[in-house]
Amino acid sequence: MMNLMNPKSFAPLSRAACIGGGVIGGGWIARFLLAGIDVQVFDPHPEAERIVGEVVANAERAYALMTDAPLPPRGRLTFCSSIAEAVLGAEWVQESVPERLELKQRILAEIDAAAPTAALIGSSTSGLLPSDLQSGLANPERLFVAHPYNPVYLLPLVELVGGRATSPETLTSACTVLDAIGMKGVVIAKEIEAFVGDRLLEALWREALWLIKDDICDVETLDDVIRYSFGLRWAQMGLFQTYRIAGGEAGMRHFLAQFGPCLQWPWTKLTDVVDLDDALVEKIGAQSDKQANGLSIRELERIRDENLVGIVQSLKGSRGGEGWGAGKLLADFERRLTAQAGVPVASDRPGPLALIETRVPAAWIDYNGHMTEHRYLQLFGETTDALLRLIGVDTDYVAGGHSYYTVETHLRHLGEAKLGESLSTTCQVLSVDEKRLHVFHRILAGEEQREIATAEQMQLHVDAKAGRASAAPGAILARLRPIAEAHSHLEWPAAAGRSVGQRRVLA
Repeated sequence: MMNLMNPKSFAPLSRAACIGGGVIGGGWIARFLLAGIDVQVFDPHPEAERIVGEVVANAERAYALMTDAPLPPRGRLTFCSSIAEAVLGAEWVQESVPERLELKQRILAEIDAAAPTAALIGSSTSGLLPSDLQSGLANPERLFVAHPYNPVYLLPLVELVGGRATSPETLTSACTVLDAIGMKGVVIAKEIEAFVGDRLLEALWREALWLIKDDICDVETLDDVIRYSFGLRWAQMGLFQTYRIAGGEAGMRHFLAQFGPCLQWPWTKLTDVVDLDDALVEKIGAQSDKQANGLSIRELERIRDENLVGIVQSLKGSRGGEGWGAGKLLADFERRLTAQAGVPVASDRPGPLALIETRVPAAWIDYNGHMTEHRYLQLFGETTDALLRLIGVDTDYVAGGHSYYTVETHLRHLGEAKLGESLSTTCQVLSVDEKRLHVFHRILAGEEQREIATAEQMQLHVDAKAGRASAAPGAILARLRPIAEAHSHLEWPAAAGRSVGQRRVLA
């Protein structure tokens, strides 16, 4: 994850409070932190800090795999000794305590009494009605259900459900916040137990339990049926659009006419509830243990995250990079991150520009235990992008049809970087003319700032619509030439102009 020097905050809030730090609460914490939002947490569990830390570590690993967009600096995480302390100054309070109405009502009343009057209050309930949760609150208009999906830091959907007292402005504000942190808030028109997603899941879950109980299949076979067939379709087109295609050229009406009558057939046991007695629980548990094949929950989480990232990345690349479904959401989020990222400030101090600061995340480590080779090129690419933003070649400029393209790179690997080690990059502008930009980058590692890689690059200004090189406009050159002039007094890099395999000249 890249952090530019001097980044701007892009989230519409600066501080959130999370009450409860379990699977869902921890996911909310990670989502907020990685959006640059400070998070104050209250959870009385004795190992809350360890559990939340592991969730956040998984989230950072997943984000490093999912996006190269310049994220803001991670928010500050603070564990508090009380609800009142946690909600102090919070603009969004997310409650994620166990699914018991009386408990949630008591916790929400305590939150409502202590939180700032303008704070939004979301509940992570999976099925309780928001009107019931509002009972007894002094400010019920700001309470709403914010039902996410696990893992919250990767799956973007949040069902927003208002109760009888929830104001429309509350739901509008919630959608705005969620959009800014890369999530998709969908407002459910009427409150109903279990909302929309869990109703669909429970219908499938209930039928699945019957299939296991009746020995039609085991849990692995059932999961295979889902993940090798309609699960892949659902990931990108959902239910109704998938069935529209199944209707052929005549579309949905033909599909309903052809397959609608089968709804009357006695296939399903959805109206019957399976008895989850000890025998069935043990049967499912044993089959699930066998299916896991020794993988721990944390290992399964990491595999799940990698697979989700791959699916979303694939969807992001569809339709010529415009994206589709969750991939379009990610593409739009990345464009906003890039547009709102801080522009590096050209220092008056002599020396190359300092442009990027980051740390080596787990996702960058290869089988040798150090940063894998393509991440060096990624860092150099981010450095070039930061320079271009500095001179005005930003997203609006690129959208106008012009940019600088890298036409040549010579990269030297000089040292290793290990997990968690700090990295920074510098850029020295070697020469500039109307069409060409010649730069020399360095990656520096650790507190001692040892040089572990260099890259010499030639950039060519292009007219993307015409498909050929073109002269950069005067406004861009006016920003670029003073940097080149300042750098002309620096020592020429010894590695500049080298060819691959060229022997070093020893002094």
